[in-house]
This record gives sequence, C-alpha cells and structure tokens, in this order.
Amino acid sequence: MNAPLHRGVCPGLSAPLPTGDGLLVRMRPLGAMPLAAFSRLCALTAEHGNGIVEITARGSIQVRGLSAASAPRFAADVAALGIAAQDGVPILVNPLAGLAPDDIIDAATLAAELRRALALRSFTAKLSPKISVAIDGGGGPNLDAVAADVRLHAAQRLADQVLQISVGGDAASATPLGCVAVGDGVEAAVRLLDVLAKGGRNARARDIVASEGVARFHFAVADLVLGGTTPNFPCRPTEVLAAHRLRDGSYACGIALAFGHADASMLQRLIQSTEQTGARGVIAAPSRCLIAVGMSSDAVSDFIAAAQRLSFIIRPDDPRRRIIACAGAPFCASGHIATRAIAPRLAETAAQLDAGFATIHLSGCAKGCAHPEKAALTVVGSPEGCALVADGSARDAPFAVVATDELPAAIANYAREPNKREAHHG
Repeated sequence: MNAPLHRGVCPGLSAPLPTGDGLLVRMRPLGAMPLAAFSRLCALTAEHGNGIVEITARGSIQVRGLSAASAPRFAADVAALGIAAQDGVPILVNPLAGLAPDDIIDAATLAAELRRALALRSFTAKLSPKISVAIDGGGGPNLDAVAADVRLHAAQRLADQVLQISVGGDAASATPLGCVAVGDGVEAAVRLLDVLAKGGRNARARDIVASEGVARFHFAVADLVLGGTTPNFPCRPTEVLAAHRLRDGSYACGIALAFGHADASMLQRLIQSTEQTGARGVIAAPSRCLIAVGMSSDAVSDFIAAAQRLSFIIRPDDPRRRIIACAGAPFCASGHIATRAIAPRLAETAAQLDAGFATIHLSGCAKGCAHPEKAALTVVGSPEGCALVADGSARDAPFAVVATDELPAAIANYAREPNKREAHHG
C-alpha cells in the first residue's frame, strides 16, 4: 500500500509546482527579514495566492494557490522587497547564526562560501532536488533535529575549531566521517555532494549508506580528515520557542505556526504587535518557527502575549507541536485525506497521550513530504482510508487502516495498549 514514492521537485519562485489548489512556490530567506518586508510578503500571498503562509520543517516559506498568471507577478513583487533568498542546494544554518554569542564559527559565512563554490560546479544539476546541507556553527538554537544529506558541525578541539562531517540524517542518526579543519569545510561538502551526484538524480545519502555502507563517502574526504582526539561538542539550547540573548545584548524570541501554516492577515497582525516591541526583523526557522529579533528583554513578554492572542504556539509542550502535518487534500493533488482538518483533532488526542508519542506524523499520501524520518506513529492517507504505521515513516508498511472519523479513537486505543505497540514495532 505504501510503496516508495519520489517526493517531487523543489518549487522555487521561478519554478512553481502544480498542486491541488494551484501553483506552489518556496523561498528560503537568508537571515532576518525586515518587519515591513515580511508584512508586505504576507499581503502578496493574499493578492496573488490563497492567503496562507507556510513555514516548512527546514525553515522555508511556502505560498500556495498561485495561478499561471499570478505566479510571475508574485515573484516580481517579492523580488522588489529586497529579501535575500538562496537558490540551488538548500544550505541550512542555525537560525541565529551570526547573532548568537556562543557561535564557534560563523556558519552564515561558511554557507555563503559553499554556495559560491557550488555555483561553479556543473554536477549540482545532477543532484536530487531534495538534497540539503546543514552547517551548525555551534551556537543555539542548534540544528540537531534537522535531517540533511551532508552535515558540518562546529566543535572545539583543544585550542582549535574543527568541523565534524557526517552524512544521511539528523545529529543522532547521521553517519560520522571524522573531523576536518574549518578551512576545508567547503571542499569536504563539495566532495560529498559530488558522490551523491554520481549516484544519480534520486540518490540520497541515507539510501546510499543503507544499501552499500559509507565507504564512498569516506574515500571522498579521507585526505581531509584530521587525526587526534574527539572534539568537544558544547551543550547548547535546542528549543526555538524561548527567549535568546543575542551578541549585541538584545533578545530574540521564537514562536511556531500551528501545523506549519497561518493566515496571512493573522501574521500581519502579529507583525504590527512586533513593531511595538522594537524588534528589527523576523527569521523563518526550522521546525515551522518564526523568530523575532532585536527586542529588549522587557519587550519579550509583550511579543509572547501578542502571539498567544493570535493562536500561535508559544510553549514547547503545546500538543499541536506533536502533530506534523502536510497540506493534504484538497491543497495537494496527491493527498487522500484532509490533513489540515484532521490535525486539530489529533492534537486534542495527543494531549492525552504519554511522552512516548512525542511525534505523530499526519501525511496525506505515502510520499511523506512533511517528515521523511520515522515518527512514533505515522498516519498515511490512502484510497482505503488512514493507514497507521508504528515507529516508522510514511514509506513503511502499516499495521492497520481505519476510516478518518475513527482515527482519534484508534490512536487513543493504540496508545493504551503497550503490548500491542511492541508487537507492531517488532
């Protein structure tokens, strides 16, 4: 039922992707967007699209409901805002890179160097559009929970700064290849991406490691890897939904969009309140978050209160954060279930479950775009109903299929029966 499917292409501003509700575009802003520019961006989504703004798991901004006529106008209007955005291979950095006082290296500068290097390489056209690179500069919030094909993680080793390189996963699941000097980070990343390009258009690091091991990756960077002691990885904040003191003494504070999307007018109202705090901009961050930066310590509570009034997520333990949902039907042409209608009901169910159900992935189809990794429970839309997958991804075999209206009860029953859960996991 859940046969592997390819997850399509990445729809940039100049290459919209047809979906169930028109055309979809995605942009990856670099750093903080001025408040006025972000407010205008929200207005443009209503003028040219369906007025819904999405922030993805990797911190990209998505806009849906564009038409063949409105998509070029939207792209032109966004370009006029002067929001710096990246093209090509997604290169992710800590959301507060360059602002956090505990940065080990300047991840934003290293990412810019890598983008320039990749722009000169022809092999990037052969890469899967889903491939990404994560550069963790050592400051918080970190990128530990973000999966990437290539990871560069800054660390302190005695008196030197180094980069641990790994492939195919998040911080816990990626396969480490050793450490390289910071100055060799770009070269190491380029070589690892070249390995992926040689693997074919659909090659992903995790698939190569699973099918043939890590030898090809090791060989590519063997002459760059340093010997010596294991580096010291700092303990840094992982939670975006908190106040963060910045290098200049001001503060940043993160909130999350419930189920990854929000009405443009609601975001504009949030920006109006944010302007009163003295913040200078907002950052789209991984885990479907938005961070306001440049506030005084006294203004943080005002920002949080405004976000709460508008139903944004302000607490890490909010049960809505336990549900990872894609757009689903009718917004996505591949979706078999209306995930956005189901998600609030599942959040109510999740609030009653124990911590073992930290994540429930609600996927409209077997592609699993919103969360390609494992989840404690994955719900996959299919022509037959909602397929339930235990401790797996949308690509794995389900243990049951239930009707949509039976889903909350089925999940609650499953959660209450640990013996059956163990059997399904096995």
